Amino acid sequence: MNLEGAGQVQPEKLQKCLYWLFTSSLKNSSDVVKMPPDWWPKSITFSNYVDVFQNQPALRWTFNSIYVSGVSTIIVIIVGAMAAYAFSKINFKGKDIIFIIFISSLMIPKEIMIVPLFRITQQFGMVNSYNGMIWPNVAGAFGVFLLKGFFDLTPNALREAGRIDGANEWRIFTRIMVPIIKPGIGALFILNFVQVWNDYLWQLVIGQENKMKTLMVGTATLMQDLNPNFAYKMAGATIAAIPMLLVFMLFQRFFTNGITAGAVKE
Repeated sequence: MNLEGAGQVQPEKLQKCLYWLFTSSLKNSSDVVKMPPDWWPKSITFSNYVDVFQNQPALRWTFNSIYVSGVSTIIVIIVGAMAAYAFSKINFKGKDIIFIIFISSLMIPKEIMIVPLFRITQQFGMVNSYNGMIWPNVAGAFGVFLLKGFFDLTPNALREAGRIDGANEWRIFTRIMVPIIKPGIGALFILNFVQVWNDYLWQLVIGQENKMKTLMVGTATLMQDLNPNFAYKMAGATIAAIPMLLVFMLFQRFFTNGITAGAVKE
């Protein structure tokens, strides 16, 4: 049994899936299930998109997803960069043990923490609020782990040169070190943004009101709807996919450079 390439998504198949998703959203409901299928709609209609925005608060869902994903990612980058720099370049007692314990949290599945995390957010009155949707996504060790690898690649001579010029630790961090690891920050931005954007379970639990749903939860609601109009559902899925494609295209260069740089250690 040949398992080579198992679990990998081939670009050609992904492109075909995206093409089928987009063109199906422009078809009538009967044309979507037509066999053999039409690769391009005979009559283009945007009524499916109009129905999505009229029947559901899709604009609010989109804003919720962009806001929650963007703010969470910015906080993760800021906090993660500072913590990673401390673990990489600053010597303090128990640093290695603390780092191991900190990284060990990555082995705990998020699903196990859903109930206690919900109880905590409920006690703080953060259910159906942006605070409840954002802060649990910030408390993670992946960003620190990723950026520490990039800080480890930077030579200590740069810190010494900064000290000779009279720079304090904060200035060395912000003016010298952070610009060097921009590829890593770009990679972390994409990975964390996509992770938060695609988060379904926690956003389903914390955003109980319809107006507080994210686009992923809202799109799942459309898929579970008894409405037999598959073109309508394809339109909702297309709306959810477009922002992700834009983010990846804008940060693709940083992502590629970041993964390449992080894979090589001299």
